[in-house]
Amino acid sequence: MKNRLTDLRADRGWTQGDLALHAGVSRQTINAIEKGKFDPSLPLAFRLAKLFSLTIEEIFLDDQ
Repeated sequence: MKNRLTDLRADRGWTQGDLALHAGVSRQTINAIEKGKFDPSLPLAFRLAKLFSLTIEEIFLDDQ
């Protein structure tokens, strides 16, 4: 699944570790999501959306 996490994170000046800390997951999880190797769980997607004050659909894009 494509996503905008890298750009959103960079806009805030956050590292992957910073975002992981705010989201309550590991840096490796953020890395895997950003690279499209892992799709987040629904609760994690909601947490990320809330962190950026966006909807899930504004962050995660269906690549089909």
